[in-house]
Amino acid sequence: MAHEDDPLEHERASWKPSPGLAVAVSDPVTNPGLPPHRERVTDKDPAAMQRAVRTVYTLFYLSIAGSIWAVAAYMLFPIESGRIIDIRDNNLFIGLGIALALLAIGIGAIHWSKAVMSDKEFVEPRHATRGRDTTREAAIQAFADANEESGFGRRVMIRNSLIAAVVASVVPGVVLFRGLAPFNSPEHPHAGDPVYLLEHTMWKKGMRLAHDPSGEPILASDLTLGSAVHVIPEELAKVSHSDGYLEEKAKALVLLVRLLPEQLTESEERKDWSYNGIVAYSKVCTHVGCPVALYEQQTHHLLCPCHQSQFDVTDHAKVIFGPAARPLPQLPITVDDEGYLVAQSDFTEPVGPSFWERH
Repeated sequence: MAHEDDPLEHERASWKPSPGLAVAVSDPVTNPGLPPHRERVTDKDPAAMQRAVRTVYTLFYLSIAGSIWAVAAYMLFPIESGRIIDIRDNNLFIGLGIALALLAIGIGAIHWSKAVMSDKEFVEPRHATRGRDTTREAAIQAFADANEESGFGRRVMIRNSLIAAVVASVVPGVVLFRGLAPFNSPEHPHAGDPVYLLEHTMWKKGMRLAHDPSGEPILASDLTLGSAVHVIPEELAKVSHSDGYLEEKAKALVLLVRLLPEQLTESEERKDWSYNGIVAYSKVCTHVGCPVALYEQQTHHLLCPCHQSQFDVTDHAKVIFGPAARPLPQLPITVDDEGYLVAQSDFTEPVGPSFWERH
């Protein structure tokens, strides 16, 4: 029991110096010990302590004001006009609010620890990773002592203002990230519904398949055996960037491949979805939405370069390797009276990652 309170006893018992390595010196370094303790002004003057306490919770309340200002600036300086000056003002004033919120928390916390918390100096010896039960109990007691010495439990104004400041500092981020999401409007009634947006693309019955990015329609007779063509809806070329060109293109991208008709394995309900060996599949990987753009002509496999999912073009683009959870959606196609490839309808399932299918 003599060693029960020695936290290093089990370490000393396991450490045995190797003979021949120990070196005896005539003038070993002595432990200088701790320098004389210097009392702070706040320890000697109660009025100075009160001023320090007021400074700390004032900084925390200033942080709350900065967070509120960041949210207000987001509303007062909108960027919908697209003008550089509006974007500059939005970034400037939101940034100043967030900077003030975080900086005030940091300065307040430092001032709290340096001027208000208990000022004691001690040496803590190293110990094993898993301490004895007495050591673990002492650790619990240390937390209780830290609470008492820091005044976190006693100093209500500091504690409550800190909690409020930390909570408020998160609000600008929530508001900003929420603002990234589109909102419904009379012109775009489904802009805020991501499930609807991914279930519907620009493809519709009779729309011609066109080369990406030129928008030139594609004749079925122009496709050679083994070719793979990147395709967009013909009408996409008429959409401006401000009207959602990139968003629509990201959903409607298609890879068009031509094989021998006898190479295709087609189910009964999809026998008329291809034309003379030409099949069209969504270019958006069903794993996390990367572009499936690599085609192996000899194996008829499509490869996603991001996470190496592979799809078999000859068999409904089913997954044969990798993390993708479902086949690539197929676009039903045919030809019009002039021989141009056209869509029979939109995709019959959501494009992109499988999250939307599970919805």
